[in-house]
Amino acid sequence: MKSLILAAVGALSLALAGPALAGPVSLKANPVDHDGQVTLGDIFDGADGAAGVVVGRRVGPSIVFEASQLQAMARQAGLDWANPTGLRRVVVRDAGMAPGGTSAAPAAGAEAPFAAAAPAAVRAAPGQRVISRNDMVQVMYEAGGVRLTITGRAEGNAAEGQPLAVRNLQSNRVIDTVAVGPGQAIAGPAAQSVRAQQFAAR
Repeated sequence: MKSLILAAVGALSLALAGPALAGPVSLKANPVDHDGQVTLGDIFDGADGAAGVVVGRRVGPSIVFEASQLQAMARQAGLDWANPTGLRRVVVRDAGMAPGGTSAAPAAGAEAPFAAAAPAAVRAAPGQRVISRNDMVQVMYEAGGVRLTITGRAEGNAAEGQPLAVRNLQSNRVIDTVAVGPGQAIAGPAAQSVRAQQFAAR
């Protein structure tokens, strides 16, 4: 009887220790998903048995994860991601966004760069919608050498260069922005400059 109890305890200990014994994984160079359900296998190489674990739902052209949040979700599934390059955010994009079924996201899932216009690889046709209502949007605010980025939810639709209200999910405040590309917008002086140029061109 005692041996049976010890065997059961040993099996339970191994089951609980399983995640801690899992091998390390590495971030994919270009994380993409194909169906809106973002899994650990979409994000990491070496996810193996945890590859099918869903960690988010993409409702727009991209979804942004905080690196610390992603580490925690990976750890819960028994994976160890060390984040050796110190990324703050990881962007996962729709696999069908770019020709050939590959995403135009920056390499290694790094934070998407912001500019007054979208990069040529993902440049939308004039007047074409780049952000839809309820899409998750990365908003950059830069002033006086200080750059801040937040992730919010689009309150409406917008083409590149059009104004867009974005709700900050942490504070629940609505921010006035200008859409600059799929899943990207700018706020503050940069947004005002873009709008001023558009009015001047009319």
